[in-house]
Amino acid sequence: MLLPRLAAWSATHRRVVLALWAAVLLGGVLCAPALFGRLDGDVGSIDGSESERASELLWAAAPSGDTIAAVLDGRPAASLRPVVDRLAGELSALPGVASVATPWSGGGEQLVATDGQAVAVAVTFEPTVAGDAAVDEAAALLREADAPRVVVGGGPLQDDEMDDQAASDLARAETISMPIALVLLVVLFGGVLAAGIPVVVALAGMGATLGALLLASLVADVSVYAVNVVTMLGLGLAVDYGLLLVSRFREEKAAGGDDDAVLRRTFATAGRTVTFSGLTVAASLGGLLVFPDDFLRSMGLAGLAVVLLDLVAALTLVPALLAVWGRRIGPARAGAGHRFGRVARRVRRRPLLVVLVVGGVLALAATPFLGVRFADPDARSLPAGSASRELASLAESRFADVGDVDPVTVVVPGGLSSAEAAAYADRLGKLDGVRSVSVRAEVPGLTVLDVVPAGASQGPVAMRLVDDVRGLASPAPVLVTGDAAELADYQSALVSRLPWMVLVIAGATTVLLFLFTGSLVVPLKALALGVLSLGASFGALVWVFQDGHLGSLIGTEALGSLSITTPVIVLAIAFGLSMDYEVFLLGRIAEEHRRTGDTDLSVERGLQQTGRTVTAAALLIVVVFAGFVAGGFSPIKQIGLGLALAVLVDVTLVRMLLLPAVMTLMGRANWWAPRPLRRLHSRLGLSEAAPAETAPADHPVPVPA
Repeated sequence: MLLPRLAAWSATHRRVVLALWAAVLLGGVLCAPALFGRLDGDVGSIDGSESERASELLWAAAPSGDTIAAVLDGRPAASLRPVVDRLAGELSALPGVASVATPWSGGGEQLVATDGQAVAVAVTFEPTVAGDAAVDEAAALLREADAPRVVVGGGPLQDDEMDDQAASDLARAETISMPIALVLLVVLFGGVLAAGIPVVVALAGMGATLGALLLASLVADVSVYAVNVVTMLGLGLAVDYGLLLVSRFREEKAAGGDDDAVLRRTFATAGRTVTFSGLTVAASLGGLLVFPDDFLRSMGLAGLAVVLLDLVAALTLVPALLAVWGRRIGPARAGAGHRFGRVARRVRRRPLLVVLVVGGVLALAATPFLGVRFADPDARSLPAGSASRELASLAESRFADVGDVDPVTVVVPGGLSSAEAAAYADRLGKLDGVRSVSVRAEVPGLTVLDVVPAGASQGPVAMRLVDDVRGLASPAPVLVTGDAAELADYQSALVSRLPWMVLVIAGATTVLLFLFTGSLVVPLKALALGVLSLGASFGALVWVFQDGHLGSLIGTEALGSLSITTPVIVLAIAFGLSMDYEVFLLGRIAEEHRRTGDTDLSVERGLQQTGRTVTAAALLIVVVFAGFVAGGFSPIKQIGLGLALAVLVDVTLVRMLLLPAVMTLMGRANWWAPRPLRRLHSRLGLSEAAPAETAPADHPVPVPA
């Protein structure tokens, strides 16, 4: 048995194991500053898409640099002119600045607030190294302008704010979640030493995660979102696995035997479950690898690395810590899980009613997702008070035509004659939802038309307009780009690959759960129940973030959309966690069924033996996710809330009510599999049974604390 031997080796060589993991933790802490300096804020780009090809043609023909903006507020525009003119001169003199637009130089009256009490200044940089270097110096000059209030942001400054917010949210989440998790663990275990082991594993896993992400950033882009999401998952799984192992250790300690036998039984049973749970989470994250987007693929790879690192920590660091502290950790209390057994018995009395009521509630909760809309993160993703969000709010509320609707850009390779361009622009202007159409000045080798939609840059009108432009007959082949086109292409790529992701997740989960239980029905049931809990979580996300209900409780407003990657990431992680708890419950239920042959009794005893531990593990992982909801970056808040709700729904309504109800209704059919597959499982299957040579004889199975 590999896992018991690995645990025994780690316990025997505990000093070496502890020293190595201490080095990993220290290395991760030292890696953090370098990692956050290498993050990439770009999301939603598909190599080879129509919008990407059009953007590349535009860049090759007429490269353009970044732009930042400032609003000088609190004085009449006329009195601000001397300040702005002097500032424009200083900015124009900086190496790398391509142009400066003010109300009196290149910008026009649209750069004056509608109330006349503010003016805007836009600085565009050269697409060169000098231009990149000039951004901070230009921003500093703008912030020092002589005005009662100056707000500077946008462009690369907004990207920097997102990076900084990601780092700040990560630190805040750790500060909030880890102390709460430690207190909960102390309450659950009744002692600091037992409670401390999952926390130590979580910290070690965090260090390993940061180090792995830094290494990944050396060969590929690592998104600002990936660090938070992967760290969120890593912390949650580490606490989860540490809790499960320590709970089983206390249970085996209550069963009797010397220290070595207790440790070996723990890792022959719960160690196997943790390993199997890690494989199911890895299978779900592996579904992200089917997408053509570098961001989602890198998220999948980083997630796989985190799962493996947490598994290694759980299977080596936990036995080392138990070898040091195990004698001071008390055994489990008998009878602590009886309330979960009572729940199972009550469900058994009216299983059909439970299925109809709980299933109906979950289906109803999912209905808001039918009206979901998607968009890329913008300045509103940042917390209130951030400069770029404040700048965007000022532009929208006090400036008539500044900044805010990006055009649908039509690129004609090879170009059109003036007459053809004018006629084509006239036809484009007649499309529904078009505010204006303009033909750009000379662009070498191209004709470029900017079609400005009514509403937001990625709103429903702009998205429909992309399809209308692409479907409109044109005098020559065209390519369409711009914010709305990029979102449309990204959304189309996700939709086309989503069935493959579902196939990967469903196929891998079915195989793994079959190997674990010997049943073909159990995996299919688990997939169906997982869909219900995910649907309810997605519906809640739309209700809160898109529609704005109860948003004030978590510091968000009605955004009108969800971040485009949120459902995909929540699907991958939440489904993996759902199967994590499924494995732990089914492992005990299947063992009881093999022992008794009675499905109803097996379900009752399985819930009685594991209900408290699974509920505690879920509560702790919800605390970790809730720590990220408390942050200020909307995409991370969405993922944190989505995962927290998915886990809560799964471990309460699904695992404690729907699971026993459905298994009661199905009876012996739960364990059906074709005869060839049953023979295959007898040779390859996994179970929760402890090895005979280490198991104590004929003792009652105590309930884990």
